[in-house]
Amino acid sequence: MTYSENLWLYFTLLFGIIIVPGMDMLFVLANSLTGGRRTGIAATAGIMAGGAVHSLYGAIGVGVLAVLLPMLFNPLLFAGAAYMAWIGCTLMRSSITVDSVGPGGLRSGWRAFRQGAATCLMNPKAYLFMIAVYPQFLKPVYGPIWAQGLVMGFMTMATQAAVYGTLALTAARSRTILVSNPKATILVGRIAGALLIAVSILTAWHGWRAAV
Repeated sequence: MTYSENLWLYFTLLFGIIIVPGMDMLFVLANSLTGGRRTGIAATAGIMAGGAVHSLYGAIGVGVLAVLLPMLFNPLLFAGAAYMAWIGCTLMRSSITVDSVGPGGLRSGWRAFRQGAATCLMNPKAYLFMIAVYPQFLKPVYGPIWAQGLVMGFMTMATQAAVYGTLALTAARSRTILVSNPKATILVGRIAGALLIAVSILTAWHGWRAAV
């Protein structure tokens, strides 16, 4: 697999995960509906800041592992692939619904930014997900780990900005789509789950080929 193919695979996985309605999406939607577009954009920026920290954490962890304990790199890759497949199966079996966007009284853009960053940073599942995902795509064969992590971090932030920013700018219509079309929302979750399973199988296969 070439480096560009590796990045496309990461983007496919990333986009599939971000478009699934979840805590971050509902937080942006709530702020957009109660505080307007500017507050929604501020909430999006806060989540992006939290995502940047997660990306840094993942890149540092993989870099340290590749240098100090290279023999554990492939076992972590396979464990991460199994974890991603488990998440994918969970998404495919679950019924994702959006009943409300939660109470909202946030009128301050700065407050929305801070709470968005805190919401993202305090999510333990996000750290676990980064530990599982990053070893699949950050590989010494592609060059310095820090440079690869920087590229993936920018990709993550850009995708969050595109998805959540669009949500913030079209908040009323977005809420109608999410709430009034539960079947479409469930379908999005199942497609994302299938993507996770496919990517986990593909990355595990490439890891197995590299090992042998």
